[in-house]
Amino acid sequence: MTNGIELSISCNDCIRRGTPDCADCLVSFVLGDTPDELVMTSADAQVVQLLSAQGMMPRLKFQHRPASSPS
Repeated sequence: MTNGIELSISCNDCIRRGTPDCADCLVSFVLGDTPDELVMTSADAQVVQLLSAQGMMPRLKFQHRPASSPS
């Protein structure tokens, strides 16, 4: 049994990068002060969801940056 990648989060795509929300996000909690990208398997995501729901880890605060309009 293998766990494929279920979730890949790039901080470069997050509108909240560099804001106070970033400092209190799951990605920063896991990766430290200079987060870049978090990749989790399905099993990892289930554990994180359980711990976040119990207040033991911060929530994921990722919000996708809108695509820029062509000039």
